[in-house]
Amino acid sequence: MHVNAPTLCIDNLPMKKNEPAHGQTDASSSALMQVDPKETSIVVRDEMQNGRLPQAQTILYNSKKLQEDLHVLGMKIKHHEDNIKFLKSHKNKLDDSILDLQVTLGKYHSSTMPNNENDAHYSNQSEDETMEQILQREKSAAGILCRLKMSHGTQISHPSFTNDVLGVVATLGKVDDDNLGRLFSEYLGVETMLAIVCKTYEGVKALETYDKEGQINKDSGLHGLGASIGKELDGRFLVFCLENLRHESQEPYCGEYVVDDPQRRLDLLKPKLPNGECPPGFIGFAVNMINVEFTNLFYLTGSGYGLRETLFYNLFSRLQVYRTREDMVLALPCISDGAISLDGGMMKGTGIFSLGNRNNVDVRFPKLSVTSTLPDNYIDTEKQLKETKWKREKMLEDIKREQALLDAAKQSFERKKEEFVKFLAQSSAYASQPHGLVR
Repeated sequence: MHVNAPTLCIDNLPMKKNEPAHGQTDASSSALMQVDPKETSIVVRDEMQNGRLPQAQTILYNSKKLQEDLHVLGMKIKHHEDNIKFLKSHKNKLDDSILDLQVTLGKYHSSTMPNNENDAHYSNQSEDETMEQILQREKSAAGILCRLKMSHGTQISHPSFTNDVLGVVATLGKVDDDNLGRLFSEYLGVETMLAIVCKTYEGVKALETYDKEGQINKDSGLHGLGASIGKELDGRFLVFCLENLRHESQEPYCGEYVVDDPQRRLDLLKPKLPNGECPPGFIGFAVNMINVEFTNLFYLTGSGYGLRETLFYNLFSRLQVYRTREDMVLALPCISDGAISLDGGMMKGTGIFSLGNRNNVDVRFPKLSVTSTLPDNYIDTEKQLKETKWKREKMLEDIKREQALLDAAKQSFERKKEEFVKFLAQSSAYASQPHGLVR
């Protein structure tokens, strides 16, 4: 924060015990203390009349010299403060660049992260495997809907089914590696992963209708369609209506997006510790680690919001992802909406920890169909990260040097101010003597 250069108001300086009290200072003393150029001629004229011109000139000269010295020191302080502000601004930009590069590399590291011994039998889940896991839940709303779309699409004649129902949560996003898929599905829970997503409330109404007594009409909606293929819908099921989604009674995410990002990821503020540093081990926000299918990427609600800003922002909010539990715990001061770590740590919210063994939620986001080898630009990114960290270290040295110069300038200013106060006290005592300056 910019701090104005120290200024010295002579009228507000502390007076010595032998100085006149406030409101009792004689005119010549006041003029000398203020060192007003208009008053200088009066003082000199009076001194000429009293035959004391050389001594008066010395006092005025010393007063002006001390004020000039204070002004120069004040300008030095402002100069160093401006330099520190400039350097810190560039350091913050380097911090953001380092974090972005770490997130890029973290996408690879997360897939190579050693997992719990209980995860050894897990395999990367493909899109077909995710669908198979949903279909195995034959009496669930998600299972019936997916089976109807795959095998009995011609039987879904209701326009709200064909045009308004997007699908099941687990089928609307993909992740870079299977470890993230397991973590996200465990965090959300199987009920949420099997939730049906509709664009508007018209789709919600088409899924279930009621008779005059408020009982479910088993011959219409998803219940009727399930019965028609011999799959009776059993139990409750979640439905997300995108046009009505709100996060903590607020509108869907309406901030900026990451520039030039084909996935239109949200430009969320990175977490900062109390010292202003980004917590170590931070990989990114869960909402931005979901890859939206191209067919749904540019879908917008009537209010202009996409699938990431509505559905996934509602599910994850600003859930942070860290490399280890240790990193997550160290970052507690800047975690507001929960966090997870690649080695299985989980916080559902501020102060809400989920402990115990990891659960295997088999309905999870599928892995992107890409090779597991190092990306082509991995080496370049790693080199760029090292260079940026080196620049940051040099910037920290510059800031430390400027801070030392600023501290020295402030100390010099305080010493000069004390010297000026002492000079004023002596001058005031001289002016108050019977043979002193009298205008």
